Amino acid sequence: MSEPKGKYNIKAVSQMLGIQAGTLRAWERRYHIIAPVRNEAGHRLYTEEHVKLLKWLIQKINKGFTISQAINLLENSGLITETSNHSESEGYFDDELADKLLDALMHFDENSAHEYLNQAFSFYSIDKVVIDILGAVLVRTGDLWERKKITSAHEHFASSFLRSRIGNIMHSLPTNSYLPKVVAVCGPNELHEFGLLIFTLYLRRKGYEVVYLGGSIAPEDVDIVLKEVNPKFLFLSCTLGMNLPETLILVDRLINEFPTVEIGVGGNALQFTTQDQKDLYQRHIVGNTKAEWDSWLESRM
Repeated sequence: MSEPKGKYNIKAVSQMLGIQAGTLRAWERRYHIIAPVRNEAGHRLYTEEHVKLLKWLIQKINKGFTISQAINLLENSGLITETSNHSESEGYFDDELADKLLDALMHFDENSAHEYLNQAFSFYSIDKVVIDILGAVLVRTGDLWERKKITSAHEHFASSFLRSRIGNIMHSLPTNSYLPKVVAVCGPNELHEFGLLIFTLYLRRKGYEVVYLGGSIAPEDVDIVLKEVNPKFLFLSCTLGMNLPETLILVDRLINEFPTVEIGVGGNALQFTTQDQKDLYQRHIVGNTKAEWDSWLESRM
């Protein structure tokens, strides 16, 4: 296959991307990311692929990356050999990190798992890593386990690793005493608590003081905690569809017994709700994305 031909001179690229020509020369000299072809007069000519690559780097810089971080991200992601996809690669690297992290966990490779996760935290915000990367790993691990593609040992190892890392972050975050208290608990018979952990970390990042109960809590014990803590919010998580009916029964009871508590329900099991149930519990369904969580909380503050 013939080499792509240069199309744009450095002045044109500078104007297209809003970056000084001197900066382009410095990047080329220091990082060796692109090598513009030269015309007969020795002037640089940039290809369409060069422009896409540079545009990708600038997008990262505009989001807070340094140029060295952006280039490191580019090199580690493998995109350096796939320049035709740079302009559409916004979610590529986090997907790749999720793939690598999941693979490490499925091979019981804790050192590599820590390495990939540390790499993710070095590039992205805590919210981005936890919701988009760990959330993806969580969902895929649960799916593999439910479809019997992995053993309980794999699921427990991955769960232990993720619980430890998320817990360490969560307990290091300060809380805002002016915000109302929150209780977070899994629904009846629920043992899968990572969705709730991720949501709790989201709340802690906002400054909420969260009493995290996790799974294996008897429904009647939730009442005791609510009376003791007197929270504004109670969040229930349900992951497995078979536990959804009892979770909704608990929601109905708590709505009647604790009318001043705002109750939210989330988790993968909600995909199994009927349309009638969605209509009935619409006020209490918090959603699956950060934007939906933000909207739910803002409407009740």
